[in-house]
Amino acid sequence: MPQTLKLASRASLLSRCFPELWAEPLFKSPAKVIKTHKTLEEMPGPSALSFITDLFCKKGLSRLHELQIEGKAKYGPVWKASFGPILTVHVADPSLIEQVLRQEGKHPSRSDLCSWKDYRMCRGHSYGLLTAEGEEWQKIRSILGKHMLKPKEVESYTGTLNDVVSDLVRRLERQRNLHEQQVVKNVADEFYKFGLEGISSVLFESRIGCLEPEVPKETETFISSINTMFVMTLLTMAMPKFLHRIFPKPWEKFCESWDYMFEFAKGHIDKRMAEVSEKVLQGEKVEGKYLTYYLAQEKLSMKSIYGNVTELLLAGVDTISSTLSWSLYELSRHPEVQAALHKEISTVMKEKPIPSAADVAQMPLLKAVVKEALRLYPVIPGNARVIADRDIQVGDYLIPKKTLITLCHYATSRDEKYFTNPNSFQPERWLHKDEAHHPYASIPFGFGKRSCIGRRIAELEVYLALTRILTHFEVKPEHEGQSVKPMTRTLLVPEGEINLQFLSR
Repeated sequence: MPQTLKLASRASLLSRCFPELWAEPLFKSPAKVIKTHKTLEEMPGPSALSFITDLFCKKGLSRLHELQIEGKAKYGPVWKASFGPILTVHVADPSLIEQVLRQEGKHPSRSDLCSWKDYRMCRGHSYGLLTAEGEEWQKIRSILGKHMLKPKEVESYTGTLNDVVSDLVRRLERQRNLHEQQVVKNVADEFYKFGLEGISSVLFESRIGCLEPEVPKETETFISSINTMFVMTLLTMAMPKFLHRIFPKPWEKFCESWDYMFEFAKGHIDKRMAEVSEKVLQGEKVEGKYLTYYLAQEKLSMKSIYGNVTELLLAGVDTISSTLSWSLYELSRHPEVQAALHKEISTVMKEKPIPSAADVAQMPLLKAVVKEALRLYPVIPGNARVIADRDIQVGDYLIPKKTLITLCHYATSRDEKYFTNPNSFQPERWLHKDEAHHPYASIPFGFGKRSCIGRRIAELEVYLALTRILTHFEVKPEHEGQSVKPMTRTLLVPEGEINLQFLSR
């Protein structure tokens, strides 16, 4: 029988015995699954008019962190809003934040920081680590990473930082003695000076007098320039460029602040480089532990060194000031936690007056206190990313390339879905191994290649300072029930003064 007839016969037999199977093909070719995503046009969010009203008529620029929580409650974990001329997509869920960050590519872009870049173009300055992009950013990051991210390299700064902490303790002693109740007024201001002195010692291996009884005028001006610049950053970015000509004052103040910061950094860099040159001319061996020296050794242009050091100076100050201020603020309001931390410090230190990096590594509660302070008060309440080369999927949405995406860290770190009693200061939550938290729910130093390059140095500086402060002082609020809220000034800072009693132990 021909083969075709045999097959036909078998088919006929199967159809009579199993008609229900024969009615449809046994093996269907899989249907094509067409996956559709929602577009940016379908994404919820406030109208441009209502958002501008929130920003400029309801103190919105200072409460951008609160608008994150309000936006999530109203629109869900992803929504869009226009910040002046800039359309931004807000993402306020840890899993979705992880999704964004895992698609950021080889050269991730934090955000446009358009006003910062406009200033540099206007003045002919070089970009630094905070403003550079692409290959330029990668080169700078690689150079600095060798000296700022490796634990052993960071530990080598312990002696330098401990010298600065000693001056801080003496300054706190002087400041509290000015008041009958042993109160230090506006501790954030004191820690601002400490932060600047600390980062300067790392960058220049020299001291600039921030913690002396009389602070040099140029140092005070530098600090006020940083404050003004951060306030003007939000304002200048929210204003379309044509408005700079109609209302020139914000842009002028912004530029004046940057002018002084660059001048300040250049003065200290030139001084240190001149000292190095003099030693070389005299045939002396030159060894440097300060970062400016390392940058020069990498054959970076002086223009690039000025840009990078200026940005590192301002980046190091707010991180230290904010973290120390909020940590002591919360410890003063939770004496039982402060007592437990003091006991931990005393147990590890025994009779030693000065802690080492190895000592603070044995203090889990100390680290938990800092971690909890940063959860409640992240220095950067909303980070940003721009995926420049391709569209990406975020949840149900397809986000077009070059869209500004704001990662709402303040909203996720205070979400009860991820943290029990999210608005309460509970450092013990970080000590319980069985209490797992989503790894992207609280990431105050960012994540991945664009994470804070100074994180390890900043953490070491804060740990050393808190250890010494709590060894010398018991910290209490100036007034019981005193409450200070955070506000956004590009970074998250105290809205009012944090005034604390520093009582001798």
